[in-house]
Amino acid sequence: MANRITRHIPNTITCCNLLSGCMAVFAAFNSDAWHTLLWVVAGALFDFCDGLSARALKAYSPIGKELDSLADLITFGLAPAVLCIMILREFSYANDTIALILPYTGLALVVFAALRLAKFNTDERQTSSFLGLAVPANALFWCGLFQLDLNAIPAAPWIIGALVVLFAGLMVSEIPMFSLKFKSLRWADNKVRFIFLIVSVIILALLREKGLSAIIGWYIILSVLTKNQH
Repeated sequence: MANRITRHIPNTITCCNLLSGCMAVFAAFNSDAWHTLLWVVAGALFDFCDGLSARALKAYSPIGKELDSLADLITFGLAPAVLCIMILREFSYANDTIALILPYTGLALVVFAALRLAKFNTDERQTSSFLGLAVPANALFWCGLFQLDLNAIPAAPWIIGALVVLFAGLMVSEIPMFSLKFKSLRWADNKVRFIFLIVSVIILALLREKGLSAIIGWYIILSVLTKNQH
């Protein structure tokens, strides 16, 4: 009886990730960047805990793997895509045609998140590190970006559009990126991870939620600079 209950714990946590993602999507439809961020962060915590519990309980299953990807697609793909679309729709444009088209470039975020997840699930090279940007990192970048006052930047819609193209490409790229899985606490084994975390804590202390995009940018840069040390 106990085994039957424990084997469902990871999938239950994954469902909490999915529910968080649904709430993030609802917040995004209201252009509520703050609550979208909160729900995405909640989803990220559940996403971390479901893997942790699966390893601790040895409760792996094919259904759990598929459910995890479906939940991630909603929380880290659809939610930031909807938020991007809704925020872009609030800008004024000189050209009506551009106003109709540009916001929907945000849909690339969910399409390429799906491609990223499918690639990850079938790629045996990504057991201890990543090839391309993980979808939670992508979502945190966008949710952090929209905490900023973008109306003060005249070219903001075009910058956002360019960033959509960039991050869509990063998700399916072959760029090696380190994971935050610690096999030990030794500095020599985790130097890159420790450096990343120390700088990230400083950024968060200074900028709080507005620093999330900078942290993801720092993660990408550090991954590229240390690609042979992962």
